[in-house]
Amino acid sequence: MLEIILGGYAGLVWLLCIKLKVIPWNIQTQVGAVAGAIFLAAGIIFTINVVTPSSADVRAINYVVEVVPRVAGTVTRVAVEGNQMVKKGDVLIEVDNTVYRLKVKELEARLADATASAKTLLQDLDSAKSNLVAMQAQLDLMRQRLIEATELAKAGAGNQYDVESYTSEVKKAESSVASARTAVAKVQTKLDGVVGSDIASVAQIKAQLEAAKYDLESTVVRAPTDGYPVNVAVRVGNYLAAMPFRPAMSFVEHEQQVVAFFDQNELRFVKPEDKVELAFLSLPGEVVHAKVDSVVWTNGQGQVMQGGQIANNPSEQVRVPPAQKYYVKFKILAEDGQDAPVIPMGARGGAAIYTEKLAALHLLRMVMIRAQSKLNYLVLKLH
Repeated sequence: MLEIILGGYAGLVWLLCIKLKVIPWNIQTQVGAVAGAIFLAAGIIFTINVVTPSSADVRAINYVVEVVPRVAGTVTRVAVEGNQMVKKGDVLIEVDNTVYRLKVKELEARLADATASAKTLLQDLDSAKSNLVAMQAQLDLMRQRLIEATELAKAGAGNQYDVESYTSEVKKAESSVASARTAVAKVQTKLDGVVGSDIASVAQIKAQLEAAKYDLESTVVRAPTDGYPVNVAVRVGNYLAAMPFRPAMSFVEHEQQVVAFFDQNELRFVKPEDKVELAFLSLPGEVVHAKVDSVVWTNGQGQVMQGGQIANNPSEQVRVPPAQKYYVKFKILAEDGQDAPVIPMGARGGAAIYTEKLAALHLLRMVMIRAQSKLNYLVLKLH
C-alpha cells in the first residue's frame, strides 16, 4: 500500500512537472520531489506505527502441569497415550491402591467400635448417676445413725464404740460419694467434648477415615482440565512418589493465551476491544482475527526485590539496558459461527492492532499483515 501511495505521488510529479509542465523540472524541483517522497513515506510509516501498532513477537502460550501422584505406589495402569486430547476428570494413570484400601477398612472398623462406645457413654452416665444417688443415700443414713448413737451415748443408753464405728462409716460413705461424683463428671466430660454432632473420639476417627479415603481416591490420577498429555514416559510397574519430584508426564492445558510484545511508546491509543489481526508462521496464508483483551502495564525492570540492601545507582561505565517491552493479551475470535481456531502451543508470528485513530490508514496495515501471512509460506533454508 505504501508503494501505491508513493507511485501515485511519483505519477503526480510526472504529470505536473514533465507532462503538463505546470512546475518547471529543474534541480530544485527534482530535489524537492525526492525530499517530498521521503517525508511522505516517513510520515505515513511513523503515523501507522502509532495508530495501528504492529509486533513481530506474537506467542501462543499454554500452561503445562507436571503430573505427579499425591501418593506413592506402583503404577498398575496407564490410561492415556501421549498427544491425545482428554477431558477434565478423565483417568490418566492408576497406582496400586492395596495399602490405602486396607487402611480405609481398618478405620471403618475403628469408627464402628468408637461409635458403639459413644452410645454406651449415655448408659454409663445413667449408671454413674444412679450410683451417686445410692452413695448419697448411704451417706445420709450413716450420718443419721451417727447422730442417734451420739445422743444415746450422751444419755448413757449407748456406748462410745457405736459412735466411733458410725463416724468411720460416715467417712467411708463420703469417700464413696466423692468417687461417684468423679465418675459422673468423667463421663459427662467425654459427652461434652464434641466436634459438630460427634464426640471427640468419633470425630477424630472420622477425620482419619476421610484422609484415608482421600488417599485412596488419589491413587487414580485424573486430568486437571481439558488438554492433552505429552512426554508420557511412565509405564506399568514404575514406582511413583511425590518426592523426589519425578513427574509421570506433562499435561498441556487446552486453554491458552496469545500475547504480543510492543515497545513502550506504541501503546498510547490501544484499548480493550480494539480489533487485532494475527499472522502465524504455523498457519501460512491465514489471518487470524482477535481483539485486545488487556494491556499488561508491567515488566521486570519496574520490580523491586525484597531485601535489606538499599539499591545502588547504576555505574556510569555500565551501558543503560534497553527498555523492556510491554505485552498485550489477545482474545481469539470465532468466525462464521465456527469455534475459535486452535493455535499450536508455542506458535510465533506477527500482529497488528487497529485503534480508533485515523481509520483511513488501517488499510495500509491490513495489506502488510496479509503480505506477511503469504510470506509465511516460504521456508528460507538451504538444508
